[in-house]
Amino acid sequence: MAHRYAFASKPETDPRSIITAPGASYRISVLTDGIVRIEWSPTSTFEDRASTFAVNRSLPVPPFEVRDRGAQGLEISTSRFKLSYNKQPFSTNGLSVQVLGGFTHHHSTWRYGSDVDLVDLGGTARTLDGVDGRMELGPAVVSRNGFALIDDSESMLFESDGWVAPRKGEGEIDLYVFAYGLDYKAAIKGLYAVSGSQPTLPRWALGNWWSRYYNYTEKEYLDLMDKFNEREIPLSVAVVDMDWHIVDTPVVREARVSGWTGYTWDKTLFPSPERFGSELRKRNLKLTLNDHPHDGIYSFEDAYMEMAEALGHDTSKKDPIEFDITDRRFADAFFDVLHRGIEKESGCDFWWVDWQQGVHTRIRGIDPLWMLNHFQYLDSSVSPSGQPLNFSRFAGPGSQRYPVGFSGDTIVSWESLAFQPEFTNCASNIGYGWWSHDIGGHMRGVRDDELAARWVQYGVFSPIMRLHSTQSMWNTKEPWNFNAEACKIMEDSLRLRHKLVPYLQSMNVRASAEGEPICQPMYWAFPEKNEAYLYPNVYTFGTNLLVMPIVEPRSSTSVLGKTKGWLPPGKWVDIFTGALYEGNRHITLHRRLDQYPVLAPSGTILPLDAAEILENGCPLPETLELVVVPGADTEFALVEGDVATTRLRFSQSEGVLTVTPPSDTSILPQQRSWLVRFLGIPKPASDSVAITIDSAAPTSPAQVKATTNGFLIKIANVPTTSSFSISIGANPKLEDHETLERCNEILKAAQVEYLLKEVVWDAIAGTEAGETRLERAARLSGIEMDEDLRAALLEQVLACGQGF
Repeated sequence: MAHRYAFASKPETDPRSIITAPGASYRISVLTDGIVRIEWSPTSTFEDRASTFAVNRSLPVPPFEVRDRGAQGLEISTSRFKLSYNKQPFSTNGLSVQVLGGFTHHHSTWRYGSDVDLVDLGGTARTLDGVDGRMELGPAVVSRNGFALIDDSESMLFESDGWVAPRKGEGEIDLYVFAYGLDYKAAIKGLYAVSGSQPTLPRWALGNWWSRYYNYTEKEYLDLMDKFNEREIPLSVAVVDMDWHIVDTPVVREARVSGWTGYTWDKTLFPSPERFGSELRKRNLKLTLNDHPHDGIYSFEDAYMEMAEALGHDTSKKDPIEFDITDRRFADAFFDVLHRGIEKESGCDFWWVDWQQGVHTRIRGIDPLWMLNHFQYLDSSVSPSGQPLNFSRFAGPGSQRYPVGFSGDTIVSWESLAFQPEFTNCASNIGYGWWSHDIGGHMRGVRDDELAARWVQYGVFSPIMRLHSTQSMWNTKEPWNFNAEACKIMEDSLRLRHKLVPYLQSMNVRASAEGEPICQPMYWAFPEKNEAYLYPNVYTFGTNLLVMPIVEPRSSTSVLGKTKGWLPPGKWVDIFTGALYEGNRHITLHRRLDQYPVLAPSGTILPLDAAEILENGCPLPETLELVVVPGADTEFALVEGDVATTRLRFSQSEGVLTVTPPSDTSILPQQRSWLVRFLGIPKPASDSVAITIDSAAPTSPAQVKATTNGFLIKIANVPTTSSFSISIGANPKLEDHETLERCNEILKAAQVEYLLKEVVWDAIAGTEAGETRLERAARLSGIEMDEDLRAALLEQVLACGQGF
């Protein structure tokens, strides 16, 4: 059990960072140049233990100055803030922190007890249970004022032996003021420095999860997994909701309990848990089981006597063993007896901790969800997978240490989908980067195949892709249960998720090592641009992609969905359509149901798994595809495992892509084939493409094939110890010569009069040579037609400012 009480923490602050006085009731600690801890203790006894939020206060001492004016108070300054304090009990007038660096004094000064004019950008929330649309979000460590506050006064503490304790007494104040101005990324990195970084997820967690609240039999579940495989839809995690255990059997009813808590396999459904787990492993799937622990352990449970023995519980009256996670002896038995027994029996790889019963325990200030998340995550290090993972709700700031987050039971509606991207993006403002949503919505709502397809598309570009639905014969997420159009889109989307795993794994490692959550609001990169704040659903997905989710039904006339956003400066290529856009403008994008607005900037390398049939479990691919958008120099570190990082580099001036292998290739296949897809530039002649492997040209010419607004080069069977390069010619220029084809496609599908189509097409295509896009757009604007159709056509005509 030692693994459960050993976690990395250095809670004591370097004394050189502390400002206080003998017998004083205040203590101020300058933790970084942008974070200051402010404490008040009536008894002058201050807290040096780790808290749920702060586990590392032992940080390098930042440069700061102190001006102590005796009874007049003191001032503490760093390069980012100036703190003023009158040495009296904290008050709005007596304690303030001003953010430096060009802000106005009024709007950039935090004052104790006042949040007037705070432009909070929002963090996240404990759960989306029952939410249909928007909800209020919790605190963040960033704001447009340049400051933010984490009040840690009531949080649980950790003792030096790894167990927990409440706060010492009444009247204590423990605040962390973040004063990073508009340097939002620095604020998040400061958060991780004090509160702990996000761990790296197991690679398999980045694939598709299947989940459904349904009382499957063992055969039904395995047959379902096989049907996904037959349809060539890869999965990585098999989730079994609460019906794995006995729920509504005679012994449960006799005990007069709900059946939501259970630790005994229902042998009528799963006759052999060991066989079930073994069969899932044969299919390269990880197993997670749902656990609602609140009701404790009743005498009908298989583990009741063993638990009772471990706890010294009197079994003479068959009294239940109450759930009390604040009791260390119970906690040890809960993990080492109850959970461990089920893990050994079935091979359960990690647990879905489904706590819904509030924030209180018998000890004031100790939240049971915090206890479960903290100790369950640490305990999962000895799970059958050998890779720590938790799956539970958000407990508050600091929860980023225990991924993955379960966001709860959402309503099936467009309103729920419309809020989910913003909810996910804002969670990064409190460092919480690994939300897993019920993709497609959990309950109630209305059957809508278009909504289901759009939700799955969003799921592909969300942190975790987990299909889920409630216990209903009508509400399910198997793609083949939807109409043919939606089915194909959902299946293709699920395949795309696994194609993205090489990129996602690299971003997974980056998120942990560099403090960069995978989903980031646009204003992180452009904090001084008002436009970046106007579209909270738009976000960057890793280093190379910008996503503009479609969260409303398509037009009945244009048959296209639409989304609005602000496109940052530069040139951008849609990775689905190949369309080229000029940035630094507001834009409305229109897409068919089988398309999704995901754009890559010039200077992009996007690695994908190019297997013809994608396997379960996210294995290391034997064929990789690199999607390259020229236009700027770029590099990408393709991370595979702990030791293998392949360096990908594109030189714009030379027009050369270089792939450099890792020094240790022991975990990689002996050789790989490569597909290199250049987007946004025309296909060159094959003899103008030069391929070099280990400085020696291959014996056969390059295979070059034209694709949508680009071209594809194939290189077969390259040893993974070898480097290679592809030269396509110096300074390749981004171009788009397919605008007319896309306009034709839009007009062909539009549900309008044929005569109108003739008039519109003449305005777009039947014009004089050399006519500008603006002139074509002016003619389109003068034709009476449906506004959605007009906007879709104008999007293409004005996309990149080049001639047709």
